[in-house]
Amino acid sequence: MEIGVHTPPLADEPLEKALPYLDGLGVDAIEPGVGGHPGQAHLTREEYLDDDTEQAELRDLLDEYDMRISALATHNNPLHPDEDRAETADTELREAIQLAAQLDVGTVTCFSGLPAGGPDDDVPNWITAPWPPEHAAALEYQWERAVDYWDDIADEAADHGVDIAIEMHPNMLVYEPHGMARLREETGDRIGANFDPSHLYWQGITITDAIRYLGERDAIHHFHAKDTKIYDAQAREKGVLDTTAYDDEPNRSWLFRSVGYGHDETHWKDIVSTLRMVGYDGALSIEHEDSLTSSREGLEKAIDLLARAVFETQPGEAYWAE
Repeated sequence: MEIGVHTPPLADEPLEKALPYLDGLGVDAIEPGVGGHPGQAHLTREEYLDDDTEQAELRDLLDEYDMRISALATHNNPLHPDEDRAETADTELREAIQLAAQLDVGTVTCFSGLPAGGPDDDVPNWITAPWPPEHAAALEYQWERAVDYWDDIADEAADHGVDIAIEMHPNMLVYEPHGMARLREETGDRIGANFDPSHLYWQGITITDAIRYLGERDAIHHFHAKDTKIYDAQAREKGVLDTTAYDDEPNRSWLFRSVGYGHDETHWKDIVSTLRMVGYDGALSIEHEDSLTSSREGLEKAIDLLARAVFETQPGEAYWAE
């Protein structure tokens, strides 16, 4: 396994400076943004796409620090009811797939997107209950749109030899493991999960069970190392569907936390072990969004914990069972 970093927290410095810093911390892989919400501070998609010279320079820089790219990230909403916004997100995703293939990167991370509740609506609609009945009808409409779109993307990804890793994210159509499995079943094996525990914790999902569920379906293409802390006093009063601003920390039911500050080291060792059980041995890409610590301190503490949790070698034969 590799310790990786999703690089937007280091957007204030160029990749030439970020890589030696990360290398010094023992990081093996990066996940740079190439569009959408992560931005593209470290890898401008338009500059590198179809440019052999820029790509060669990037490879040389990565080789200098023995670093690889675990995935290219472009998190946006290609199913948005606003045609211009949907087209922008679609272009970002398709060009990210092309660029990943050119850079020999096997994965693009993204969101499933979220349509409106019907063809005449103009705002994406996250539906969390089947009643009243119009909500069930709207959800059916959304899935029809999503399957049609992602089936086409799966074909393009297959043509380029790239996997699509969708982050299960509330306010997107796919926000939990069963929805992820459904989209994969209806569109093909190129579609899978960028498994991010942080959004599953506050939904009450047991992370190791979810890993087993998706792992049995060979559906984990990438992994985000990101923690969440639920604050029981606030959750007891208002639940976890919390619209309190992220920077109003004392009044939120939950916060994104650096690895180890939501769940302890034993828990993260269980995650690593379960990932290995289901055959995932790729990068654990740290996504830092902890508002209680600085980007660098949060990254460094997460790296320190994961360094004790990850396996660096393959298991040998179980000689004791012979």
